[in-house]
Amino acid sequence: MSTSSWLTPQAPTTGGAPEKRHLRVGFVALSDAAPLIVAKRLELGHEHGLTLELSRESSWAAIRDKLLTGELDAAHSLYGLVYGVQLGIGGPREAMAVLMVLNRNGQAITVTPSLADAMAQTGDVRSALASLGRKPVFAQTFPTGTHAMFLNYWFAAQGVDPLTEISRIVIPPAHMVAAMDEGGLDGFCCGEPWHAVAQARGLGRTVVVSSDIWPNHPEKVLACRHDFVTRYPRTAQALVRTLLSACRWLDMPGHRAEAAGWLAEPAWVGAPRDLIAARLLGDFGRLPGRHALLPVSFFDDGAVNYPHPLDGIWFIAQYRRWAMVGDEALAQAAQTAAAINQTALFESAARAEGLPAAATPAGDVLCDGRVWAPGSVHDLRAYVDGYAIRAP
Repeated sequence: MSTSSWLTPQAPTTGGAPEKRHLRVGFVALSDAAPLIVAKRLELGHEHGLTLELSRESSWAAIRDKLLTGELDAAHSLYGLVYGVQLGIGGPREAMAVLMVLNRNGQAITVTPSLADAMAQTGDVRSALASLGRKPVFAQTFPTGTHAMFLNYWFAAQGVDPLTEISRIVIPPAHMVAAMDEGGLDGFCCGEPWHAVAQARGLGRTVVVSSDIWPNHPEKVLACRHDFVTRYPRTAQALVRTLLSACRWLDMPGHRAEAAGWLAEPAWVGAPRDLIAARLLGDFGRLPGRHALLPVSFFDDGAVNYPHPLDGIWFIAQYRRWAMVGDEALAQAAQTAAAINQTALFESAARAEGLPAAATPAGDVLCDGRVWAPGSVHDLRAYVDGYAIRAP
């Protein structure tokens, strides 16, 4: 089946009560699930005619599978999970939708203390990895997700080919610390608070925060199947409005510390409150070297939440860089992103919340010095070919 057959127009948004009032929404035990937990604890959906039932899932694969079977109406999701499923490289192929971005920044790379020491002593990642005397083993959370792409990007920026010089495994975020404790794992990339937990237990040290790799990068999104949007457009808009209210609440002074207490409860994240709070508030401790220590951001007057198609195109460009998709996907990247990212629906919800229209992204400089900006999409083939390290 050609990719174009999966690209359908965004559903129009209309006023009135939501078509479906009770929604089952999935999440993974991470600090950046905070908008969902806040929305539930404060019952923000009631104002918009919704009742939310949250479902803690064990892994991103479980989120994917339950979205596809309809057990979940929507979910806190890796951006790249949505795009991977749409393109048929992250599991069964299905038309998907990104309703809004839930946060920017807030991820990290943590390595064992011995490897962190070697990095500090040599000042060079390649030399530090070579000191292991074997191929390093790093974990990420989902093959097409942000963490996989960020590990690839960071290693390549250090002159290390992530496909040939690194062994990679997939581990759910909440299991990363236990895997580090068992041994055999040199590092991992996922969301918080699991880096803070590993560091507090002396099992690892955070050496890179995700804003070092891509400042103000998009991270988790509110995702659903595309047919959910077409069947329930008013429900989808009501859900976006609910989560916008939660994101706004989180960025108000003092509220993140309160939310950290909720997240610490076993039903949600189940990690120590002080460790959750520290990195929610941008306290990473004393990290070696220079870092773009941009804290996780949930709202910023709605600028965080706009589902820019440009963000999605970045993932497709990286998938092509690492030979996960072919040239057809690259050629249709803008069309794919326009179909997945529900900009019209989001703009309607944002207007209803009194938020300004989002501006076009100005562009960002990533850790290898390359710029990702609107102009980058004019010739994606040349953009991908411009990387020194990429799949053949």
